[in-house]
Amino acid sequence: MVDGDGGNVAAGRQRRGRAIAMSDAERDGFLAGERTCRVATVGKDGSPHVSPLWFGWSDGALWLFSITKSRRWRDLERDPRVSVVVDAGDQYDELRGVEISGRAEQVGEVPRSAAPDPALAAIEQVFADKYMGGTFYADGRHAWLRIAPEKIVSWDFRKLAALQEQ
Repeated sequence: MVDGDGGNVAAGRQRRGRAIAMSDAERDGFLAGERTCRVATVGKDGSPHVSPLWFGWSDGALWLFSITKSRRWRDLERDPRVSVVVDAGDQYDELRGVEISGRAEQVGEVPRSAAPDPALAAIEQVFADKYMGGTFYADGRHAWLRIAPEKIVSWDFRKLAALQEQ
């Protein structure tokens, strides 16, 4: 598609997308600070199912501490494909977020007990610091899902003002 000045509109949008994308450090800081994500799974009948959830970001992976008797858990056992969005901002020029797509894998016991698990030590401390006052508690109803990102898209509309000045 060509705009009125002979420029490629799709290329212009793509350049703008890159210009408002978060750096890796910005993304990591954003994911460390935000508290709620929206998890999209595929239902048995192929329909999407979206649910809010607390999460952790550690070593380049998104971790979900999910109730094992939830629809989300059943969906991901059947079809591990998942997309997760974390976003923030009230006004248009404040909007920012990250979308992570990949496949969820169960890590550790299902459900999680209090037994030490070296594979979960780092994320459980991240999660405890973020949500539990520094001490992780397993309740016997939740377990861990790890999403190694296959695709990450980020945006920070606060960067739009700088683009308009160019």
